Amino acid sequence: MSRLRLLFRSTTVRLSALYIVLFAICAAFLVVYVTAMSERLLAQQVREALNQETAEVRGAYDRGGMNLLLRVMERRARQPGANLYVIAGTTGEMLAGNVASVEPGVLDREGWTRMPFSYEPFTETGPPRPHMATANVFFLDNGLRVMVGRDLGEPGRFRGIVRRALMVALAIMGLGALVIWFGIGRNALKRIDRMSAASTKIMAGDLSQRLPVGVSGDEFDRLSENLNAMLERIEKLNGGLRQVSDNIAHDLKTPLTRLRNKAADTLEEDAPDARRAALEGIIGESDQLIRTFNALLMISRVEAGSIAAEMSPVDLSAISADSAELYEPAAEEAGLSLVTEIESGLMVQGNRELIGQAIFNLLDNAIKYAAESDGDTPIRLTLRRGAGGTHLSVADNGPGIPADKRSEVVKRFVRLDESRSKPGTGLGLSLVEAVMELHGGQLQLSSTNGDAAATPGLTVTLVFPVQKA
Repeated sequence: MSRLRLLFRSTTVRLSALYIVLFAICAAFLVVYVTAMSERLLAQQVREALNQETAEVRGAYDRGGMNLLLRVMERRARQPGANLYVIAGTTGEMLAGNVASVEPGVLDREGWTRMPFSYEPFTETGPPRPHMATANVFFLDNGLRVMVGRDLGEPGRFRGIVRRALMVALAIMGLGALVIWFGIGRNALKRIDRMSAASTKIMAGDLSQRLPVGVSGDEFDRLSENLNAMLERIEKLNGGLRQVSDNIAHDLKTPLTRLRNKAADTLEEDAPDARRAALEGIIGESDQLIRTFNALLMISRVEAGSIAAEMSPVDLSAISADSAELYEPAAEEAGLSLVTEIESGLMVQGNRELIGQAIFNLLDNAIKYAAESDGDTPIRLTLRRGAGGTHLSVADNGPGIPADKRSEVVKRFVRLDESRSKPGTGLGLSLVEAVMELHGGQLQLSSTNGDAAATPGLTVTLVFPVQKA
């Protein structure tokens, strides 16, 4: 019983019930309308047929008098399904005809009978039953009265058949509608139950659960797909939060400990120069920590979408050229050359500062790791239109990243340089990935020199979506 009450609380079931009520009202109106139209059409056909019959009978009298009138009526009365024919005297007594008697008063008035009247046929098989008819009465010049009528049994049976057929059809359609309504309600309730079960597990903390998605593509499936996308996003953010917490505990503990030890050593220094050098080291460590926390704050803001409102059309070609010009001296100082291939006039919808920061991170990483190679190693910054959008690539010939490690390096604080011999926080590619997600693009990592064992290099490609007109 409780499940039935729950079924009736479903919006789908209520809407279905409303449709069934509207359908029943329309169907009932259709039954009444069709029945009334059928009766009106039958009555009109009967009246037209009797008018024609009356005209022929009156014409027979006009042409041949009573003799021809009697012969015509006798011949017509013997035909199968004949009409009713009566000749009565001036006082209404029946003189001839194919009926035994008619309802009193029918022959007293000339013209169409106002209401159907009863009559008694000469012969009747089976149990007695009432006979109803309608008729047209006209008076002859000699005072006799002639009635031409039609039995209403056949039209009545036809009306009954039409009415019963419509009622049966209405009952079948109503029963079918109820069955479909109940089936739809049960199906909707089952789907809601499955969604509720998954939601219960999700609220219990299992964010890996997903709402069921069917193959119909209806509103339930679209809602489940949107909620699943939201859950996937929440699970990813929670995973990132856990990772950040773990990484902060591990990666920031060491510099904080080192900073504390340096401060303690500084207290014991008596020489001004040694104390100054120690304080400068403390300031350097503090600046690195501040940069780390600023990077974390930037990633959090980007992933939360709080900067999405600052999107506007920006010239990606100009941003790339400015970034290359800014980093060219740093590349030369490291013994590298920065080569650019920038297609002009490429616009994207985005945030200029974030895109610039992403390019800075890529160029900084390229210079940092390509410097390990011997010789004048080129770093290439390429911007062009490509399949699926605008492609911005930064390629170097450094040690590269193994294919099985590329999904890890975009995580916060992950560094392949486990010895931490190079400066950095392990947040550069994490920020780049967050920026690309905010812009609806993709971050792709690949080898620059393919299968080269010594210096496969790394090519990082940012794919921005096509700028809409």
